[in-house]
This record gives sequence, structure tokens and C-alpha cells, in this order.
Amino acid sequence: MKNRFWLIAVITLVLLIICISELPNPSNVQFSFLNIGQGDSIYIHTPDDYSILIDGGPDMSVLEQLAQVMPRYNRTINMILLTHPHSDHVNGLVEVLKRFEVKKVMVTGTPCSNAYYQKFFKLCNEQNIPIYFGEADKDVKVGRFLYLDIVWPIKKMVGKKFENLNNASLSVRAITPSKVVMLSGDAEIEEESEMVASGFDLSADILKAGHHGSKTSSSNAFLNAVSPDIAVIQCGKDNSFGHPHKETLEKYLKRSIRVRRNDLEGRIDLIFN
Repeated sequence: MKNRFWLIAVITLVLLIICISELPNPSNVQFSFLNIGQGDSIYIHTPDDYSILIDGGPDMSVLEQLAQVMPRYNRTINMILLTHPHSDHVNGLVEVLKRFEVKKVMVTGTPCSNAYYQKFFKLCNEQNIPIYFGEADKDVKVGRFLYLDIVWPIKKMVGKKFENLNNASLSVRAITPSKVVMLSGDAEIEEESEMVASGFDLSADILKAGHHGSKTSSSNAFLNAVSPDIAVIQCGKDNSFGHPHKETLEKYLKRSIRVRRNDLEGRIDLIFN
């Protein structure tokens, strides 16, 4: 009987240690640039236990990555931001909606025939998930430690068609008490120029490189306005697009911007006090 008591006590202690180890550090804001191949997916977790997911990559890889960065007890995502409806950003979100309790969604609302994009909205409607349309004068405060400063679209773009959907990318500055992260989806030079011309504050410590480090993004004017210390490039190993492009890497090098890449490092976690 005594041995049984000690066995139960040891098992209980082990389970308690496991649970405690999975609790988020109460003083840190976590940005995880998920390793989902050729696509974008960024997970943010705050000290007051808010979870944000920006894009979901091209497939179910996002589920495995979320399992590595989210505590097991947490099956809630407070907000999903879909930057634009290309498959390498939206497809994985369909699987996320099936498996997590999502509190709300933000999109630009541009039309697209992508079947996964249609399924994304269908699931939101079936689950009564509120859908918000991002625009620059409707910033979002997420708890006490994160502020989403929407810098594009400058005005609501619901229903507006784009020949190049990359330039329909929802772009935000994620502001924490200690660092600012610029997240601009696949925005190319045309959208970057609109952001610069807006006169908005675009400065940030970290830049999620536009369009996976393509030469069609990271214009000189935009990089000058953001002036980041670090650029994170979300691209897949040996991808068929040749991302990141040499021209973009040279721009970063010229400005002494440190480059970090999913294709070389796997998942990239940035932790801010």
C-alpha cells in the first residue's frame, strides 16, 4: 500500500512538471515563424495567454508546427489574420478551423476563386466566427501586450478585385512593449509604395520579408521606412521559385540587416521580454 502511494505521488509530480513546463513564460511575447515549407504562417502568443495566427501555409504542416509551439491545454486561437487568399497562405487555415476554437478572423475581403478560400469562409459561417475586414483606421488591441497597427489596406477593400493578389495583402505592425514586427504578407513594390506614401509610421525592429524574399518586394523606399535590424524570410528549402532572390539578400546585406530563413533554420522563434 505504501509503495502504491509513492508511485501515485511520483506520477502526479511528473505530470505536474510536464504541465508547468508547457505553460507560457508570463513575461514573454513569442513570435514563431513556422516551418511550413513554401508559404507563410506566424504564431504569436502573449503573456496574458492570447494566441494569434497569421496565415496557415500551403497544407497540414501548420498543425504539426502548432503542436510544437502551443501548450497542450490550449485549443483556442483568439484571432486568425489571413493576409491574402493565395494557396500558400490560406490552405492550412482550413485544417486549423476544423481543429481549434477560433474566436475571430480578419481578412481584406478581396474576391478569389481558390476552393480553400471558399471553404475557409464556409467554415467561419458554420461556426459563427465573426469576420472583420481590416483597414488602417481600425487597429486592434490584443490584451495588454500586443497592438496590431494595420497599415494596409488604407481603406476597406471588401469586394475589390486585384490582378495581382499579392498586392491585396493585409499588412500590420505587431507592436509589443519592447519590439515591433512588420508583417506584410506577399506585398510587392506597388503595395509597399502605397504604405510609404501614406505617411504612416512603418518602423520596425523585425521585418517578415515580403513575398518570401522575392525581388518583387523589399523595395529600397520600403526598407528605408521600416529600417529593421532583422529580416525573417519564410520560404521552403529548394523551392521552385528561387526564393529568396539574390537582389533582395544584397539589399539586406547593404543595410546590415541580419537575415534569418526557415529554409536554413527550420522554425524561427523570437522571444521578447
